[in-house]
Amino acid sequence: MNAPSRLCRDVTRRHFFRDCGVGLGKLALAGLLTDAFRTSAAAAPAADHPLAPKQPHFAGRAKRVIHLFMAGAPSQLELFDHKPELKRLEGRPLPPSVIGGQRYAFIRPDAAVLGPQYAFARHGQSDAELSEMLPHLANVVDDVCILRSVHTDQFNHAPAQIFFNSGFAQPGRPSLGSWVLYGLGAETQELPAFVVMSTGAGISGGAALWSSGFLPTLYTGVRFRNQGDPILNVASPPGFDARLQQDSLELIRQLNQRRLAAEGDPEIATRIASYEMAFRLQTSAPELMDLSSETQATLDLYGCDPGQPSFARACLLARRMLERGVRFVNIYHEGWDAHSDVSGNVKRNCAATDQASAALVADLKQRGMLDDTLVIWGGEFGRTPMVETNPALGRSLGRDHHPQAFSMWMAGGGVRHGFTFGATDDLGFHVTENPVHIHDIQATILHCLGLDHERLTHHHAGRDFRLTDVHGRVVREILA
Repeated sequence: MNAPSRLCRDVTRRHFFRDCGVGLGKLALAGLLTDAFRTSAAAAPAADHPLAPKQPHFAGRAKRVIHLFMAGAPSQLELFDHKPELKRLEGRPLPPSVIGGQRYAFIRPDAAVLGPQYAFARHGQSDAELSEMLPHLANVVDDVCILRSVHTDQFNHAPAQIFFNSGFAQPGRPSLGSWVLYGLGAETQELPAFVVMSTGAGISGGAALWSSGFLPTLYTGVRFRNQGDPILNVASPPGFDARLQQDSLELIRQLNQRRLAAEGDPEIATRIASYEMAFRLQTSAPELMDLSSETQATLDLYGCDPGQPSFARACLLARRMLERGVRFVNIYHEGWDAHSDVSGNVKRNCAATDQASAALVADLKQRGMLDDTLVIWGGEFGRTPMVETNPALGRSLGRDHHPQAFSMWMAGGGVRHGFTFGATDDLGFHVTENPVHIHDIQATILHCLGLDHERLTHHHAGRDFRLTDVHGRVVREILA
């Protein structure tokens, strides 16, 4: 066999696609256009602004979302779902017929019952029943919708948190915020359209909770720090003036544009957009984080010390982000995992979150923003009616993970206000009325934004994917 000629050796697949008249960029464009037609979400954004606003499937009531995720799973039995029967049965095991085949992470099925640790009372014109640990939420309870019949498929933290945020229990799928950006685009070019903040301990699910998965990384959430610059290195180093920076960024942009034209890789477009966003953040981020323009009355409403990182400060920043066009804000408050001392756990976390959560609802309403903002509050699952006590682990008077039934609330953006939906049995173990699965929650959130969860799809690995997989229904009973 003759040795291949130099010409043949130097012809790569990239040259072939370029020179054959089709071009890799054209093939990539064709693929992108195919995916654009596969999803009926809005017209494709302009090439120079891939996050340009898109039209929803229909007119939704909400335009933006603040998701207050209580990582670790709050105890619904100490907050929203009053079960006096547990106090009567305290110290005795539940009947095996109630437990069924349910497995638990840290307790035996025959663990003794633990009664509610706090008193409950009714509030507002809606006569909603809340724990004494939620005095601030009680003041706005007529503006929220409480769901008492939520259930999930997962009973450990990381998979349950990932499941709530992506519709799948393992990393790799797009998060809820990413799907929203994919469907609706952005309304600001000065700040990231999908922002993530956290307070408390660690997040079990990690970055998978705000990942774009198999969607272009353009749709990934941007993590903001709790204090100082929201993003590291947003300020230029000494001696690097504006002219030098602008010239450097322009050169990088030109090189990336040439690479994009040659390869058509959407990740290069993401890189270009990221450089441009980083440059704009040098102006927009300091202004956003500077709370000196907020009145003392507003700071007091949230319980916010501007100089200290806190859940209250994160909530106030979230409202400021929405005013500046941010589409989706996640605030993770960790620390609700009450395997021991559920009473103290609830008390500490409510002290950190109750005032600011209620203030966010009141503040948005006062500013005329609640009607088109959807606020969501809740964790990844609930806590058991049975006590967790383990001397070897130093645990006592706690509650284990409980996926069968838990509570959360929503407000604004197309959701009924002053309304309680669903119920559990007298033991708080099983849902007895109007069950709401996590996929139903996801479908309803998208519906409030004008997106049909069955039509918002992305073609990947040979099939169409969606947030709710092949499940989910819109919970129309809670819609305004």
